[in-house]
Amino acid sequence: MSDNLGRIISTLLEGVPVTIQATLGGIALTIVLAFVAGLALLSKSRTVRFISRVYVEGFRGTSEVVQLFWLYFVLPALVGLQIVPLFAGVLVLGLNHGAYGAEIVRGAVQSVPRAQFEGAVALSLGPMQRMTRVILPQAVVEMLPPFNNLFIQLLKSTALLFFISAQEITQKGEELRPALPMNDLTVIYTVELVLYLLLAIAITVGMRALERMGARRLGRRPPPRRKTFAAADAGGI
Repeated sequence: MSDNLGRIISTLLEGVPVTIQATLGGIALTIVLAFVAGLALLSKSRTVRFISRVYVEGFRGTSEVVQLFWLYFVLPALVGLQIVPLFAGVLVLGLNHGAYGAEIVRGAVQSVPRAQFEGAVALSLGPMQRMTRVILPQAVVEMLPPFNNLFIQLLKSTALLFFISAQEITQKGEELRPALPMNDLTVIYTVELVLYLLLAIAITVGMRALERMGARRLGRRPPPRRKTFAAADAGGI
């Protein structure tokens, strides 16, 4: 075992709060953008659908690294205002994964049986009431498993913030490299893997708890607890 193990662990742990902040900020923005864009994709207005589709395809079809560079290096040069690395990272993570999340929302809403919609119409519920009281409560339960995978992917994408020196886990690991022997590189990257794995498992545990709560509210059989780790594995840990 490396003599520098304690130093490596303590240094990498310094990057954990930034990684968590970037992840939580990115998840919050992802949820907002996913619902806005996903519901806009179902709008009766062709203009609204077109704008939403441009956003979704624009961010899904371009490199996340280039998006980060554009926001952090190009945009400040255009407007004359430097962006804080963490804030830039949260924006890119949210914008990028929100585009993927929009398709999850759209698909989940469309998966709700037509009979549910017709029943809401029969009860004389308005469009907003139908969506918020009948359609979305059922659709959200269907969204949780794919959102679990999306949030894990977002967590792993926080490593890209290394390119703008955001001082997250990967950045801290790279700062250690010049000061340590080559045989300690294995230790550095192994500890990094373990830290990302633990954070991914935490996300999965939380999302599985939400799945069980949602299933109980709808009177469905909750998903088995034993699938928690399998769900994390499906996210590409």
